[in-house]
Amino acid sequence: MYKFQNRSARVMFFTLCAVAFAGLSGQTRAPVVSQNRAQWKLVWSDEFNGAQGSAPDPSKWKFDIGGRGWGTNEVEYDTSRAANAHLSGGNLVIQARRESYTGLDHVTRDFTSARLKTQGLFEQAYGRFEARIKIPRGQGLWPAFWLLGGDYEKTGWPACGEIDIMENLGNEPSTIHGTVHGPGYSGGHGLTSQYVLPNGAAFADDFHLFSVEWERAAIRFYVDGVLYKTVTPAQLPAGTQWVFNHPFFIILDLAIGGDWPGPPDATTVFPQAMLVDYVRVYRRSDLEAGDSH
Repeated sequence: MYKFQNRSARVMFFTLCAVAFAGLSGQTRAPVVSQNRAQWKLVWSDEFNGAQGSAPDPSKWKFDIGGRGWGTNEVEYDTSRAANAHLSGGNLVIQARRESYTGLDHVTRDFTSARLKTQGLFEQAYGRFEARIKIPRGQGLWPAFWLLGGDYEKTGWPACGEIDIMENLGNEPSTIHGTVHGPGYSGGHGLTSQYVLPNGAAFADDFHLFSVEWERAAIRFYVDGVLYKTVTPAQLPAGTQWVFNHPFFIILDLAIGGDWPGPPDATTVFPQAMLVDYVRVYRRSDLEAGDSH
């Protein structure tokens, strides 16, 4: 169990951001995709096409179970129950519920949800990581699709590195955040940017494709094929290190409350669900096989 996998208030402050607002003026930005797209080879995926109501594939996903806040003061208890994570209609459903729940560790919370990870099952350095997701909405909800360094248990956070492909505050329905964290640029000082849907559209209204293309010296963030942020070692604070040169694993979760979004309030409707149509990982055919395992 992790003591500190932080997706926290670290992105509350955007003084280090290069903020990219797609379509803010009502104009549509043309998609910018990798020039090497033809070289991407699919190496891992989950299409979530299992039987209705079944659990996520245990050969691909593990659960983080607990209710101690994950270092960010979240208020849910994450379980492995079908009520909080199951397959339905070709999607993974991660459902946040308002209910009193006491875990085996005797911690009681007033909300439940789920947090899935590929740690120990699939990890990869570099490549294209993408997921097609429909997020929920509401004050205090915090859906995310992110990567954490596979050496987390040895080096700790933030030395292991973290790539937040998509985070959303439920009370900001048109905005998602993409961020990287490492030693000396973590918490509120992570290198981050925003993507805003044009014309006031909400991410909760439909599925959207969230992705990163990660190379040795660049991480590019996309929404629906639109490039909105590129992070390189040259952007790091002086004296800090680029820690994105080893395998990372995938995390999908729907947190409730926490330092960044704040708690649910009377306007928040439960249950709420994050729907994941698929997760796919590619690698470049010209990269050495040792970059993934």
